[in-house]
This record gives sequence, structure tokens and C-alpha cells, in this order.
Amino acid sequence: MPGTVAVVGVLASSMLLGASLLAVGSAAVWSQRLSGAADAAALAAADAASGAVAGVPCERAAQVAATVGAQVLACELDGLVATVTLGATYGAMPVAVAARAGPPPAPPPVAP
Repeated sequence: MPGTVAVVGVLASSMLLGASLLAVGSAAVWSQRLSGAADAAALAAADAASGAVAGVPCERAAQVAATVGAQVLACELDGLVATVTLGATYGAMPVAVAARAGPPPAPPPVAP
């Protein structure tokens, strides 16, 4: 009988560890997916701001965000640079991710 109790304890703790690792892994996948969507939304807004694609920049960002079930919490334009913050929920937890896209900054002047 003592062996049976030990086996049940080991199996129960193994199942608990497996479930915990599964939850952490799926949260990491969701985080990467939302980060990628934020990058894509910022790029879409910057493209629309530069005139590379037609449309209103923040509306373009909202369209991209909707593909992963997120919503745009903030969309700011500073010239051709777009900063977009997306929000979604993972389980019961709200998650927010921000991304910025635009042309590279101007190089510093070279001294003669």
C-alpha cells in the first residue's frame, strides 16, 4: 500500500506540473502573437500616414488588430511615426502591447 500512495502522489504532482507548463507556454504564445499584431498594426498606420497605402492610419491599425481579436487602445502619429497600443484579454487578464513604426531618424550631421 505505501507504494501505491507514492505513485499516486508522483502522478498527481506530474500532472500539476504539466498543466502549469501548458498554461505558461500558451501565455507566451499569446504574448508573441499580440506583439506581432502590434508591430503589424504600427507598420500599417505608418504606411497609411506616409501615403504608401490608402486609408486613415488609425483605422488601418484597427483592421490589423481585429485579425487577432485585439482592439486599438491608443494610436498616435508624430509625423510619419506611428505608435500603436493594442489591448486584448488572456483568460481573465487584460494585456496591452505597444509598438512603434516609421522611417529611420535622420543621421547626425558630419563635421567637416
